[in-house]
Amino acid sequence: MKYPVDLHMHTLASTHAYSTLRDYVLQARQVGIRLLAITDHGPDMADAPHYWHFVNMRIWPRLVDGVGILRGIEANIKNIHGEIDCSGPMMDSVDMIIAGFHEPVLLPQDKVTNTAAMIAAMASGKVHIISHPGNPRYPVDIPAIARAAAQYDVALELNNSSFTTSRAGSEPNCRAIVAAVKQAGGWLALGSDSHTAFTLGNFEHCIRIMNEVDFPQERVLNASPQRLLSFLAQRTGKTIPEFAQLFSQRKPIDE
Repeated sequence: MKYPVDLHMHTLASTHAYSTLRDYVLQARQVGIRLLAITDHGPDMADAPHYWHFVNMRIWPRLVDGVGILRGIEANIKNIHGEIDCSGPMMDSVDMIIAGFHEPVLLPQDKVTNTAAMIAAMASGKVHIISHPGNPRYPVDIPAIARAAAQYDVALELNNSSFTTSRAGSEPNCRAIVAAVKQAGGWLALGSDSHTAFTLGNFEHCIRIMNEVDFPQERVLNASPQRLLSFLAQRTGKTIPEFAQLFSQRKPIDE
């Protein structure tokens, strides 16, 4: 099974990553990704781009060689009050906001505090996807965050990198999160969390976990560009005209 949308990747603008926007487009054409979201780290991270980087994303083309490009950010959850490091003029330029915990911004807390901070970010109305919520360094009340995600129409991410090079020990939490999202009737978002273009669209471990849990395909945002764009339009009230013709005739992989 292949998914034509990847929702989490980093470019050279996050200086611990190694690929350019052009690199991702070239790889997308190789592996069948039709819509991708560039989600460099929010400016509170130590090596993240300046907030002007995000403001100026409005100059990016929407389509390059038939590949759709979403202007995104992986923002940082800053505290238990729902604050993230994406605000002001940045909000006018980004199409999609992922937010998650990162140690340089918010050190791991106890389970109750981590859960409160994650739910507050979802309740803020700014966040569309929570990144790598299964990170064992940030224990959370998994049923509670799944219920909150469904309530606030926020997707929880299943992050393929969490099974390979990052966040060792995530698998039991990730499996529990997928099961809890299924139970709550919420959305699941798949992200390669690529820091080089070579892993773009690699959801090998995500698919394995979804199969083990028998997660319904109709609740996976990556199943088609239209599904993801409809989700964003419903959340933001905005549409992207340049994508209308390109993605209007294709159906999700489960239809």
